[in-house]
Amino acid sequence: MKTIWFKKIGWIYVPITVIGILISLCVVFFCVTVFIAVDRHSHSVSDTLYGIFPFFVSAFTILFWIASNTSERKKDK
Repeated sequence: MKTIWFKKIGWIYVPITVIGILISLCVVFFCVTVFIAVDRHSHSVSDTLYGIFPFFVSAFTILFWIASNTSERKKDK
């Protein structure tokens, strides 16, 4: 039995269970925390963008991987 936490709508995955929502909120909380920490010590907008980029990409890649593996797959027609 496969647990479905996310539903694919177009190119994005939308959480449909409490676990999916918690995982998504954790990723958003992590990204906000990283943004605040990096922005505190940067001198320009480009410093902030260069500082947050690896963290945001990593976090959302992991979220996308979890969502794609815990979502319902469409059957080939």
